[in-house]
Amino acid sequence: MLSIVLTIIAFNILIVIFKLYAKFNIDNLQALIVNYFVAGLCGLYFSDIEFNLSYILNAPWFYHAAIIGVLFITTFNLYAKGTQKVGIALTTVANKLSLFIPVAIALIIYKNEQVTLLKITGFLLAAVGIYLSSTKNKKLSFDKKYLWLIIIVFVGQGIADTIFNHAQQTVVDDNDKGLFFMCLLLIAGISGIFILAGKAIQQKPQLKFKNLIGGIALGIPNFASLIFFFNALESSGLGASQVFPVVSMGVVVLSALVGLILFKEKLSRANWVGLGFAVLSIFIITFL
Repeated sequence: MLSIVLTIIAFNILIVIFKLYAKFNIDNLQALIVNYFVAGLCGLYFSDIEFNLSYILNAPWFYHAAIIGVLFITTFNLYAKGTQKVGIALTTVANKLSLFIPVAIALIIYKNEQVTLLKITGFLLAAVGIYLSSTKNKKLSFDKKYLWLIIIVFVGQGIADTIFNHAQQTVVDDNDKGLFFMCLLLIAGISGIFILAGKAIQQKPQLKFKNLIGGIALGIPNFASLIFFFNALESSGLGASQVFPVVSMGVVVLSALVGLILFKEKLSRANWVGLGFAVLSIFIITFL
């Protein structure tokens, strides 16, 4: 359970850093690219195997890492665009509800995962908790022409999490863990450079030192969050269909409390009810 707690804490550190980005007007994409390279170097530093390009390209997990890396940076950029076009609440709901994709696939293909009435109840409570805790009012309205954004954020994040879980279950051992993360994160960073180059065709980006600092600050906890999450899937004693919702709900609850304490964010009655559902879902999925 320690790995799950550390995962939740690490993810919330990322959330706090993202909030500080807005405060200091840091460019998300530039900082994110730097972050992935920093996190990738952390993966190389903590690897039990020396860097070997031929070994990496022929590793059974290489394509897993490549796909996840591309999806990480792509989904994040579409998430950022979604917050602008359809609002933070709806985009956040779509992003968080994506956990049901890896959960559903884990229940179907892995023999150690079991479907029970209590587990289904916990998932439903988690969905309600996500919805209520993510909205400032009880309605989610948006321009229907941007529905594709919501769908891609939902599916993209869900597929990335599914492949991540499959890699942990089938092809990545403890010796390869560092190189796997290094490869995944560096590919995300390189993909980000291509996205930045595409944007530069339309408008010249301003490269600022504070974006570099913001990326470095994000890179280390980002690497930690992935390692802890991998360990949670590997050795927490819970199945993937339990780890994903428990981590997601834990992040929802802790981030709300952090926002309340550090950033004086107000929570509506619906938000508090949603957090209550989130806590209840964690208890049911984990202990019942």
